[in-house]
Amino acid sequence: MEYYVYLFLGAAAGGLINGLAGFGTAMLALGFWLQIMPPLQAVSIVVVMSVVSGMQGVWLVRHSVMAQTTRLARFLLPALFGIPIGIAALTIIDPRTLKLSIAAILLLYGGFFTLRATLPKLTRRTPVIDVIVGFLGGVLGGAASLSGALPTMWCALRPWPKAETRALLQPFNVVVLGLTMVTFAFRGVYSADSLKLIAIVLPLTLIFAQIGISIFKRLDDDQFRRLVIALMFVSGVLLMARELLW
Repeated sequence: MEYYVYLFLGAAAGGLINGLAGFGTAMLALGFWLQIMPPLQAVSIVVVMSVVSGMQGVWLVRHSVMAQTTRLARFLLPALFGIPIGIAALTIIDPRTLKLSIAAILLLYGGFFTLRATLPKLTRRTPVIDVIVGFLGGVLGGAASLSGALPTMWCALRPWPKAETRALLQPFNVVVLGLTMVTFAFRGVYSADSLKLIAIVLPLTLIFAQIGISIFKRLDDDQFRRLVIALMFVSGVLLMARELLW
C-alpha cells in the first residue's frame, strides 16, 4: 500500500505542476518515486510522463507557439546541439556536483526575485543570449536532465504574457525530453515492469495536469511570473534535498 501511495502522489504532483507551470514535473515526481524505485527507472518513467502530459500544455498555447516560432527556434535549435555535448560531458563532470551547483543558483535566483517588491522587466531583444541559453539548456538536459532550468530563469526576467512564456518553455522541454525518451528506448531502459508502471500513473498524471491547466487559466500575467519565480526557489530546494539526502 505504501508503494502505491508514493507512486500515485508522485504522479499527481508531477501532473499538477506540469499543467500549472509547464515545467518542474521531475522535481516533484522524483521526490516521491526515488523512495520506491531505482533512479534510472524513476527518471525514465518521469520523462514519459513529462512528454505526454506536456503535450496538453503545448496544445493549450498552440496559437502563441505558432506566433512565436522564430523565438522558439532561437532556443530549441541550439539545444539540439547541446544535448549530445551534455551526454559526452558526463565522462568528465560529476552529475551530482553539477546538480548541486544548479540547485544553488536556483535558490539564489528564486529567493532574490521572490523577495523583491517589483519584478524585472527586460524588454529589449537579446537573440545572442537566447541562443546561448538554449544551447546550455540542451547541455544541462543531456548531462543532468535539467533542460528547463536556465530557459525558465531567463524567461522569468521578461514581462511576456503568460501564454508567450509557456509557448517557449513547454515545447522546449517536450522536445528535449522527447529526445531523451527515445534515447532511453533505444538503450532498452523501458522494461516490462516500467511499462506497467507507466500505464498505471499516466491516467492520473493527465487528470492532474488538466487541474493544473485550469488553475493556469485563472492567473493573470504578473501572478504567473511570480509563480514561476517561486517555483524556481522550490525546485532548488527539492533538487538540493534530493542530491544530499537520497
